[in-house]
Amino acid sequence: MKKSGLLNKDLSEVVASMGHTQKLVICDAGLPIQEGVRRIDLAIKAGIPGFIETLEAVLEELHVEKFIIAEEINHHNSATKEKILGLLPQIKYEEVPHEDFKELTKSAVAIVRTGEYSPYANIILISGVPF
Repeated sequence: MKKSGLLNKDLSEVVASMGHTQKLVICDAGLPIQEGVRRIDLAIKAGIPGFIETLEAVLEELHVEKFIIAEEINHHNSATKEKILGLLPQIKYEEVPHEDFKELTKSAVAIVRTGEYSPYANIILISGVPF
């Protein structure tokens, strides 16, 4: 049995297989997931697991060089944005309209669905290299 880190087999496998500039999405319970994109559904019930705790767990293992969020988070969920910025200090990021965000998710390696029930709690993590 794995001792620490990501214990979810599918999520651990995706992170371990990612290469430079590939995208991993972590989303709330409501983000539409395009047919054909790998879905890792962690949602159990409203709020479990939460977006931020899922992001924290992934960041323990994934090297991120950039991230993308929807610009609507500024007006509808600024507390979550502040937590994201606290977890990813000094990492470049981009804000795009939510409709553009949804289009970008179509090219993700996988989308991790959480039980988050707050608006625009979604992020596209772009993998980097630690060297």
